[in-house]
Amino acid sequence: MRSSLLAGLTTRGTSFLAAGAATVLAGLLLGTRALLSVGVTLMVLPMLARVAAGRARYRLSCTRSITPARVPAGHIATVTLRLENASRLPTGLMLAEDSVPYALGTRPRYVLDGIERGGVRELSYPLRSDLRGKFEIGPLEIRIADAFGVVELGRSFSSRTTFIVTPRVVPLPRATASSSWAGDGDGMTRTTAAAGEDDVIPRSYRDGDELRRVHWRSTARYGELMVRREEQRWRNRALLFLDTRRSSHAGTGMASSFEFAVSAAASVGVHLAREGLDGQLITDAGPFDSGGIFEDVLLDSLAVIRPSANRDLSRGVSSLRTGDGGLIVAIMGSLSADAARQLAACRRDQCQAIALLLAASTWADQAAAGKGSASNGSGRGGGTGGELPVTHEETTTAAALLRSAGWRVISIDATTPLATAWQRLPRFAGQPAPASGGYGTGSAPGAAR
Repeated sequence: MRSSLLAGLTTRGTSFLAAGAATVLAGLLLGTRALLSVGVTLMVLPMLARVAAGRARYRLSCTRSITPARVPAGHIATVTLRLENASRLPTGLMLAEDSVPYALGTRPRYVLDGIERGGVRELSYPLRSDLRGKFEIGPLEIRIADAFGVVELGRSFSSRTTFIVTPRVVPLPRATASSSWAGDGDGMTRTTAAAGEDDVIPRSYRDGDELRRVHWRSTARYGELMVRREEQRWRNRALLFLDTRRSSHAGTGMASSFEFAVSAAASVGVHLAREGLDGQLITDAGPFDSGGIFEDVLLDSLAVIRPSANRDLSRGVSSLRTGDGGLIVAIMGSLSADAARQLAACRRDQCQAIALLLAASTWADQAAAGKGSASNGSGRGGGTGGELPVTHEETTTAAALLRSAGWRVISIDATTPLATAWQRLPRFAGQPAPASGGYGTGSAPGAAR
């Protein structure tokens, strides 16, 4: 009971109690009734204020909005809080503090003189994060003081708001695409226009296919259930493959090759979506849920993606082979020859396939240079790093294998901007990219850098 009466007292309220107790004691010792009366008054005042504040029924409502609710890393969003006093009594002095994750900075605090009956107060503050992720903002905590400033009561709202920080999105030039993302030029357009029912390209039946798409002539010919391909949908779709294996990346934190790859995936995906393509994100762990708008699903997924412990690409490659996509864009870390052969086999006839190969060792070298003399001079510790399982020669072989399978390949090092590398992509498989030196250049097939 004593602790509940003392709970919520401010420094001023505690001082009143201490001064009252001292005055009462002095009045008793000196036999002075006046001092005794003053002391009792000083002690009773904070207690009465505590009881009155506890019985006061302040009805406050709080709504929070974040504009925009999803921003790229390094950009600023604005949080707006709207406090409304729906009770019949005005509030006293109020301290409002919103809960914000540590990664987003310090908690914003506001002091309000009070909110009148039916009054509204709007508070706003900026949010900025250099780290991608999904954050919970809230709840709002308020402390209300009485008119004398001797009691302070705490209240907390339960509402929380999700704030999403996506990877950085780099604008990419449009010159990379040829006449069609699906690889069908004017000749293919004419062929498709002239094609009839007998020219349909069937494929094997899969669970979930509609029976109305069954092509009975091909079924009788091949002896198994065959369905028509949705050619137009196939040409308007893209499969975006991201290598998230921890062992294939190097560097630490935001300066790692993994974070570069995530940003590249976001940039390429947004670029394709704004070019009118639907798509799906696939990693070495398998496909992500493709329900909803491609750009929104992609950015939400990449905001929280983390390095995986997988050692191979088998699950992701299997999803690439069975996925419906006319364009494949693969963003890979260090790639062995065996993994490159698996990836190369995913390209279908007449479809485009683009590979961005990251020279992950250059991110490790950059991290080592930033640390000065790192232990053993390796510069490969911590973060998404770890010891790379392939050598530079194997990476070169991987690029040559992909080119020989008809892929358009570009190698990127830690100093090459993504937009520059994208623009250097050869327009056709086997065509060398514009020479400009370093990892950012392409080369003739079989001589990848």
